Amino acid sequence: MMKIDFSGLDPYMPVKGNAEDLDDEILAAPSFKLPVTVDFDGFQKAAVQMVKPAKGTTTLAFIFKDGVMVAADSRASMGGYISSQSVKKIIEINPYMLGTMAGGAADCQFWHRNLGIKCRLHELANKRRISVAGASKLLANILYSYRGMGLSVGTMIAGWDENGPGLYYVDSEGGRLKGTRFSVGSGSPYAYGVLDSGYRFDLSVEEAAELARRAIYHATFRDGASGGVASVYHVGPSGWKKLSGDDVGELHYSYYPVEPTAVEQEMADVPIA
Repeated sequence: MMKIDFSGLDPYMPVKGNAEDLDDEILAAPSFKLPVTVDFDGFQKAAVQMVKPAKGTTTLAFIFKDGVMVAADSRASMGGYISSQSVKKIIEINPYMLGTMAGGAADCQFWHRNLGIKCRLHELANKRRISVAGASKLLANILYSYRGMGLSVGTMIAGWDENGPGLYYVDSEGGRLKGTRFSVGSGSPYAYGVLDSGYRFDLSVEEAAELARRAIYHATFRDGASGGVASVYHVGPSGWKKLSGDDVGELHYSYYPVEPTAVEQEMADVPIA
């Protein structure tokens, strides 16, 4: 084991009380041991994973004939502990672009707001709004420069630009993927099951919103790290608009109403002869 020497520091700082009562170990030069490892990068990544709590969420977005539909739950969790039921996981980057949060809440919120600033600066400098492809590439380049440093970001950038609707997935390793349907988070396998079975490109806005809402609900029903409120946004030629925000507990009873059970036979008092 390697040992760091702090002998250059003055161990005899003035202390309150009687210094003679202090042990020699307290007055000695402080030091601590560091682990000796050949692969320091691997050790650092393992240490980050060791202290990083388990987390989960459900977010989705898909392109249809009238734009992009974006939906997400609102639960924040720290392992088995639910820290919040009212997290805003759909972040407005500008009036025509949205970003979703999956991963570390602080990482996602900071970099989405940072992206919003950069998109506004681009608009002021070039006298036109940045495209969805450009914004997603900008975020991917930023996250790529921080890869391996412990960031946890899995986001979708959805919006409308000169080329119509756009949807991109970006992660904290700098990966960037264009597509028409995405779902990110621990509840995404359940959301994909509903989304893939009901998706059509020619959906109306109402049908697309209901599909997104139902997919989020079913994910929250099966995934313990997802829950709260199912928020649904629509991005069209005139910008984004929030369509609904329904509590998933109430959605459960709207999709599966409780039916009263019929009493087969009632107990009756029998007169004694």
